Amino acid sequence: MASFHIAQVNVAQAKADMESELMQGFVSRLDEINALADRADGFIWRLQEDSGSATAIRVFDDPLLLINMSVWADLEALKHYVYKSLHVELIKDREAWFNKMGESHQALWWISAGHIPSPEEARKKLEYIRKNGPSAQAFTFAKPYPMPMPP
Repeated sequence: MASFHIAQVNVAQAKADMESELMQGFVSRLDEINALADRADGFIWRLQEDSGSATAIRVFDDPLLLINMSVWADLEALKHYVYKSLHVELIKDREAWFNKMGESHQALWWISAGHIPSPEEARKKLEYIRKNGPSAQAFTFAKPYPMPMPP
């Protein structure tokens, strides 16, 4: 059994609130994409409300800044879900629903197996990358760091 799992956070600034007509293309796909994650190989956990979505969870002052967090068995499982499943369709269409971020919008980090990261922990990882760039503390898909050695 692995000693570590990979946690991820990504944020996106919506162009309008979730009830708006502009965001309906995104909102209409949420259940499908969340269910896809829930069934994906290597999936462990994702941040969600009782409804199964995370769009109403506020971690930042900006009410249009959405947070997505999840935990995966390893980096390869997460990469496969993000870039090689139907999820990639949302990435391709993101400009229709989300403003381009002027700073890093994603952080990945290794966690002890069984640990569930809090939104505050994720926020700190994102702030770390914005201030320091990728390192073993927090990194990106473009600059990944290997899983730590078990103690």
